[in-house]
Amino acid sequence: MTRSLEHHPARLPLLAVILLMASRTVCAEPSGFPPLSQASKPEHLQGKIVWADLVTPNLAGAQAFYTGLFGWVIQGIHVANIDYSVASVDGRPIAGLVQRTIPPGEQKQSHWLTFLAVRNADAAVRTAAADGAKILSKPTTYRGRGRQAVMAGSDGAVFAVIESTSGDPGDFLAAPGEWIWSTLLTQDPDGAAKFYQSVFGYDAFDLPGEDGAQHVILSSQHYARAGINSLPKDTYHRHAHWLNFIRVDDAAATSASAVALGGKILVAPRLDRHGGHIALLADPYGAPFGIMEWTATESQAEPK
Repeated sequence: MTRSLEHHPARLPLLAVILLMASRTVCAEPSGFPPLSQASKPEHLQGKIVWADLVTPNLAGAQAFYTGLFGWVIQGIHVANIDYSVASVDGRPIAGLVQRTIPPGEQKQSHWLTFLAVRNADAAVRTAAADGAKILSKPTTYRGRGRQAVMAGSDGAVFAVIESTSGDPGDFLAAPGEWIWSTLLTQDPDGAAKFYQSVFGYDAFDLPGEDGAQHVILSSQHYARAGINSLPKDTYHRHAHWLNFIRVDDAAATSASAVALGGKILVAPRLDRHGGHIALLADPYGAPFGIMEWTATESQAEPK
């Protein structure tokens, strides 16, 4: 199950701001973050994508957009001197939103940061650094959440790792409005696969395709966790980047709603290999994300 779409990636300095604003200042606050899981027996699912943070220049506007589009319930939490909110679906927290004003003249855009689960954040960072990663945020413990770090992989794609105190969300099919898939787009899929296999212990499988592009599936615990796709040759921006997808019931209707709410359609809905439609959208402040249909007739387990 591989997804191949392009978007305009955020510049590296913007993602480093997440470290400065949404990480170091948060750990001292008594309210902290909500736990990722409410399970009575915490389970760590190495390599599972469990969270995403949005950096946006307009928190109120972003909240209105995502609430209107996906029905997210968004609640602000007290985190020192920054504006931070948590988005939930049916009471399950799935994402954070943090405001960062972009100074006039700076060519930066809003962006989603992908978080991958690890059992030991310090060990993951050491392995990643040895394999060529650039560490943007050293492992730090945050009240209510766990220990996390931000880095750029061997190909430059920025992501975060999190060692959750409460364990990770279980392997259940994502509900509409939740993250269902993530794809890394890179110029070197083979090199990226080796890097992520080393850091997360993934199994990697080549997925044949008719489009001439290279597709790799990363799996752990017998579940497909993410895809790696080669960047399209006609991509204007050729920087490696992660792209996250949200499950929807109707990609065409959701795309139209996104436009009505001030967003943009970057890639119109199209039929995907699993039989549903996918599309690439951007919120009103430029943050790209994917949407994906997954019908009720599919397996009631996370896509394998």
